[in-house]
Amino acid sequence: MAQSLNKVIDLQTTGTSYLSISGKVGKFLVGDQALEFYPDVNVEQYIQIPWSSIQQIGANVTGRKISRHFEVFTDQGKFLFASKDSGAILKIAREKLGNDKVVKLPTLLQTIGQKFKNLFAKK
Repeated sequence: MAQSLNKVIDLQTTGTSYLSISGKVGKFLVGDQALEFYPDVNVEQYIQIPWSSIQQIGANVTGRKISRHFEVFTDQGKFLFASKDSGAILKIAREKLGNDKVVKLPTLLQTIGQKFKNLFAKK
């Protein structure tokens, strides 16, 4: 039986976890203790990430639009999620973690440009 770490839930929304090869659709519970994801198929395959173990959380931002996809970096690894309410999730994460741990990730074009720049840089 899945047991939530949170005592108070700030936001409950639907989304997708890209932990495996195919995405799993489920529910996000964002609360006072952790960011949690429970898949619809099998609730026992849940993901619970306590706020204390999150090193960084970020999403792509273009102009004033926040991407659906966001990444959570922990000491255990990187988790990729998608949600239509990613902006609200990041806003709550900013309250729990602080401004320095919620970051703006580079877009695909910025990443490709940096690779080319590093490729032709003088050593």
